[in-house]
Amino acid sequence: MNSNSQSTPTLQLTTTTQFIKGVGPARAEQLRRLGIRTALDLLFFLPRDYEHPAPRMRIADLKENLPASFVGTITEVDQITTQAGKTILGVLVEDDSGAARMMFFNQPYRLDALPRGLRVLVSGKPRLSGLRMELVHPKVIPLEEDEQAGDQGILPIYPLTEGINQSQMRRAIATVVDELAGEIAEVIPETIRQQATLVSIDEAMRNIHRPHDQAALDAARRRLIFQELFILQLALALRRRKLTSDLRSPPLPVDAAIDARILKRFPFELTGDQKKAFAEVSADMARQFPMNRLVQGDVGSGKTVIAQYAMLLAVANKHQAVLMAPTEVLARQHFETFRKSLSRSRVRLGLLTGTLSTLDRREVLKAAADGEIDLLVGTQALLNDKVVFKQLGLVVIDEQHKFGVSQRANLRRGGLDPHYLVLSATPIPRTVAMAAFGDLDVTTLKEKPPGRSQVHTYLAKDDWAQRWWDFLGQRVREGRQAFVVAPRVDSSDQEDVSSAQQIFDELRTGPLKSFRIGLLHGRMTPEEKNDTMTRFAQGRLQVLVATTVIEVGIDVPNATVMTILGANRFGLAQLHQLRGRVWRGSHPGYVCVFTDNEGLPEDDERLKTFASTSDGFALAEADYRMRGPGDLLGVRQSGMPPLRVADPLRDTEILEAARDLAMEIVDNDPHLEDPSLALLKQRVLTRYGNSLDLGDVA
Repeated sequence: MNSNSQSTPTLQLTTTTQFIKGVGPARAEQLRRLGIRTALDLLFFLPRDYEHPAPRMRIADLKENLPASFVGTITEVDQITTQAGKTILGVLVEDDSGAARMMFFNQPYRLDALPRGLRVLVSGKPRLSGLRMELVHPKVIPLEEDEQAGDQGILPIYPLTEGINQSQMRRAIATVVDELAGEIAEVIPETIRQQATLVSIDEAMRNIHRPHDQAALDAARRRLIFQELFILQLALALRRRKLTSDLRSPPLPVDAAIDARILKRFPFELTGDQKKAFAEVSADMARQFPMNRLVQGDVGSGKTVIAQYAMLLAVANKHQAVLMAPTEVLARQHFETFRKSLSRSRVRLGLLTGTLSTLDRREVLKAAADGEIDLLVGTQALLNDKVVFKQLGLVVIDEQHKFGVSQRANLRRGGLDPHYLVLSATPIPRTVAMAAFGDLDVTTLKEKPPGRSQVHTYLAKDDWAQRWWDFLGQRVREGRQAFVVAPRVDSSDQEDVSSAQQIFDELRTGPLKSFRIGLLHGRMTPEEKNDTMTRFAQGRLQVLVATTVIEVGIDVPNATVMTILGANRFGLAQLHQLRGRVWRGSHPGYVCVFTDNEGLPEDDERLKTFASTSDGFALAEADYRMRGPGDLLGVRQSGMPPLRVADPLRDTEILEAARDLAMEIVDNDPHLEDPSLALLKQRVLTRYGNSLDLGDVA
């Protein structure tokens, strides 16, 4: 059969783009660069924005800087060429109320396209030039002598690639919308559509591409946003139901005696948020199904205290607890913190990292399996299949955003499921947390422990370098310590190490040569890292030059000064995490950020935001608005597919409605067995079945 016979009459959702009318092989290759291979891809290639029609009026009624459109006749055309060879075309257009001038620069082809006597529909933003309104590069549509100018509809604006313009993209998509919009499967039953006031998928697809008015566009967008969030919330509700109904965990209750014994381990005043977190965690752990709680908080809000309370509660109930950290430096620091605070207790500690010797590793594994370790701290080495516990009651994961859903689930192996507590030092806006971690209960810590000082943040000017190094030296001579964060170079750890080494060499032979300086980066051996951190923590090093290996958890209260070089290469959340390293003690902290020569305008906005606020939740929202939902909810962060049309921060009302309806449906039909939900269930499992471990729902 000739492949060309697949053209217009037999267009299907699976038809490759080259057989769509007006596309062909060359343009199909260009579309492929946008990820468009089939008619279905084109149908779901949604506009990034819309061009709204300007209000129609007479020329005499035009207002400066207010978009407008008018119909008139061209009465004068003048084009001049400058000495530099550039062209300036002036076109006078008149209606029965007056005249306006159109100006076109370096578009000589328009001279023949805009002859005297031509009726035109002109749209643009007028400005007053002398006594006459003028429009620079307006949109011009030629009209026949007796043609009535119809109302301009809302025009979609699509992302493009080289070789394709908006008109070509609109025509190709219009073809598939006309023929195939009705072929899209309707996955949301009519009863649910009525309850949520949603239009059909057919109507939504037609009006998202070619809306006949704003109301139609709003209804189409609501349908597509709701569907995306509804499918996600159904997946999360199914996972939540699975965790609370299908899985069983050991009840680990707290009583007054256990609570008092644990609290004695904290020789400081607890915040109200921490006390509330203790109550929520202990209530969860007393149940016969797994706790599944996220504790998020700003830097320095005391999240580790919540983890320690939960782990000691597990041990008090004769169960083991494990804490997994994203780096060996942080794992060892947690281990040392526990070792000191539990030095006079009978709690047995263990440490498991990828760099342990074979003998040491074998001993730790045996002790965990025999129940001779109560609290085990480690890195991703804990995910190894050889790690077995005698009676695991609690899993704590620090910096949860650095681990995907599937990695976290790996620790649930054998027998009863453990309780599950995850910590995040990257504050997440509430609605974003509902979208990304809706299977978790969320505890938020905002209060800082008493006695913590303020941190002053400065955005360096060009001539600040020497003054800042002098200031840093003055603080160090007063007995404080300082971090210097080397700039990121690229995604290569090797390159970042070279950058840190270069900064280290420059400072120890230059402005900081009179101080004891250390170097810390990811390529050092664990022994070298631990030795460097120990010397810095003990004050034997006064200044530490480091890569972002210090981003999370490094706790040296005497370090109060931080210099961040090449700060334009860091995200807001990472900058705030780094700043948290000098927010640990009672002395004021000082942070100064320097940019390199490769900064962009958006970098300036981000750094000004960072310098102007120390509220991690405000920064998280600003970071989210700047970066959009994709990065935060993408595979790298949460282990789930990114959202395409919905924005949890913008679409709060729709998200909450989708969540409420999803929970209601799963409460009434825990496995989505109603035949009317078959297509919806299939879509949920296709998109989120693997990432949320929903295989049993199928």
